[in-house]
Amino acid sequence: MEASASTTGFSTITPPVFDGENYQAWAMKMQAYMEGADFWDAVEEDYEVAALPDNPTMNQIGYHKERVTTKAKAKSCLYAAVSATLFTRIMRLQSAKAIWDYLKTEYEGDEKIRGMKVLNLMRV
Repeated sequence: MEASASTTGFSTITPPVFDGENYQAWAMKMQAYMEGADFWDAVEEDYEVAALPDNPTMNQIGYHKERVTTKAKAKSCLYAAVSATLFTRIMRLQSAKAIWDYLKTEYEGDEKIRGMKVLNLMRV
């Protein structure tokens, strides 16, 4: 029996793929995608998952597993949402937050600079 999207925790909608162009649009789409998949907290908060106590309850075990899994799925989702070239740049990063911040730092500023260059060329 195949697992449905609701039982696997992944959406049947594929994430938008970022190839290094149009960062702002991709970031907005990606944030909406990750919010819909319930992964955004792992990016936004970059929370630490505390170790389980000795003799944990079933609730503690379940909560721990959920938090660990959400972080892993968020990271996996970002890996799937970039081109092969960009993947080689982010694969060393350890968290979804680190990946998100790296992409933002590398590509958000570049687009602003490109936009300013276009405006300056139009004025000449």
